[in-house]
Parts: sequence; structure tokens; C-alpha cells
Amino acid sequence: MTIVIGFEGSANKIGVGIIQDGKVLSNPRRTYITPPGQGFMPSDTARHHRSCILDVLQEALLEAQISPQDIDCVAYTKGPGMGAPLLSVAIVARTVAQLWKKPLLGVNHCIGHIEMGRLITGAENPTVLYVSGGNTQVIAYSERRYRIFGETIDIAVGNCLDRFARVLKISNDPSPGYNIEQMAKRGKKFVELPYTVKGMDVSFSGILSYIEDMAEKMLSSGDCTPEDLCFSLQETLFSMLVEITERAMAHCGSQEVLIVGGVGCNIHLQEMMEVMCKERGAKLFATDERFCIDNGAMIAQAGWEMFRSGQKTDLLDSWITQRYRTDEVEVTWRE
Repeated sequence: MTIVIGFEGSANKIGVGIIQDGKVLSNPRRTYITPPGQGFMPSDTARHHRSCILDVLQEALLEAQISPQDIDCVAYTKGPGMGAPLLSVAIVARTVAQLWKKPLLGVNHCIGHIEMGRLITGAENPTVLYVSGGNTQVIAYSERRYRIFGETIDIAVGNCLDRFARVLKISNDPSPGYNIEQMAKRGKKFVELPYTVKGMDVSFSGILSYIEDMAEKMLSSGDCTPEDLCFSLQETLFSMLVEITERAMAHCGSQEVLIVGGVGCNIHLQEMMEVMCKERGAKLFATDERFCIDNGAMIAQAGWEMFRSGQKTDLLDSWITQRYRTDEVEVTWRE
């Protein structure tokens, strides 16, 4: 029996999760929410995380009904992410590891998403679409690495959605992407937007610049509604993602797709991917907002896999990094 506690705080979510041999014992989190039209600054986000991380830690231990003595390893997000929030959480993880005399493990954020998705859905060897506010990658496992077959060449899809939400002053509660999804359901007119797929890679900065520039003109002239723009943006972005995912599946000979990351909660993205999978005779795996959105349990699960395969992070090496590619990690726990 192995119990691992995981600390996640790479962006505006702070979470602490506890995993015991594939079972989620607890997974509380808090979200730093800013006013409509604003993003979240690293320093403010870090301040939010520092103000509530000990409460979240206590909540996780109480919900799991365990004591620090029962924990075998402390895992934390090493990167990628925003520097100040990452550092705030890493300091707490390092501190409790020393107080409790437990080994420490630095975890790649994306690997956490993938391993949590595999655990919850039961997907064996899927082509992974990782879509969030900071990352957009199409990934498949090969020879002890999660290989990146395609990715964004500029901004992430979630960042594109979040910044568009600021243009329309859409609420950040519970998240701008969720509110765009709800508005898109009421959209009736498709507005043609730039569609940029370059081989296996995608670009979202051009479509964002175009819609930022044109939104006010189109809305003031009555050509379309805010709901139409939300619908059109989603349809265009998600079509690009489905295209590169299908191309990666064909290259790998894969019959499984796993969607992970915060944008992966979007039901319409899942529906579009499901259509493609059915046409190929493949199967789609996705999770709900409990595990798609950044959470501590995903870091605990990746840490559990790493710890069981003999990995540990020395205290002197327990730094954080804002840039930490998925394919940098040697996957010692898979064949």
C-alpha cells in the first residue's frame, strides 16, 4: 500500500490531492478568480495560493482520514507554469516533506494530467490531446517518453479563449472557457475566422488578433451577436485540434484518444472528437471537471507512479521551472 500526497499550483488553481494505490482519497482545491476583463498576475496568484494552501492541505488530510505518518511520499508540480505560484507551492511541499521526514518528488504538470486521465478512464495507450490555458500538445507514448507529435507554435488554446473572454468582458467565474461554452450553445450564425494548421502544429495568435480587432465592429454593426462569436471561435479552434489529433492517430496506428487539461472539460470539444473517433472505429476517453482542471490528485498520481518505479528528488534538486517539456521526462513506470 503506497500513499502519495500531491501539491498543484502552477496557475490560478491551488490543489492538494491524496492517492492510495489508484484510489483518490481526497482532492480539494481553490481558484483565484479575477474581475471580468482581467487575467491573473503571477504575484497576485501566488499571494492567493499562500493565503489558502494550509487550509487546503488540512482539508485534504481530514477528507482522506489519514495522518502525515501514513504518507509515503510528497509530490509537487515542478513545472511548467507561472514562476511565483509554482514557487509558493514548492516551498510548502519541501517544508512538509522535511517536517514529516518523507521523500520528495518533482512532477511534470503535463505528465500529471496524462497519468490522471489514464487512471480515471482506463485508457491503455491513447493518443493524448492536452489542452489547457498554458499548453496545447498532441502526445503519444513511445520508448520511455511521452512524445510530442504536434503543438501550438504560439499561444495555447485555453489562453486564446481566455483572452477572447476579456474582449467581451465575460465573467471569470467559474472560468472564462466555461462561460464561453455556455454562450456558444446559443449561437446561431457561423462567422468565418482564420484557420491555421501547419502540418502537425497549430497557431492561435492570428485568430485571436483577428477576432480582437473585428469583434467590436461586427457586434456594433449587428452582423452577429456575442453568442455567435463564441460559437464560431469554439467551432474553428476545436476543428483544428481534431484535425491534428486524427493525423497523430493515423501516424501511430492508435485506436484511443484521451483528452486532458482544463479545456478538455468542454463538452462540445468532446462531441466533435467523438464524431472523428467513431468514423475511425476508435474510442474516446475524457474526464469531467474534477480531474480535467488542474488538481492535486493528478500530481499525486504521477508521483505515485514515479515513486513506485524508484524515483525521488533530492532537496537540492527540488527547484521549479516555468519551461518543462513533456518529452523531457523519462517514463520509468511504463514498458
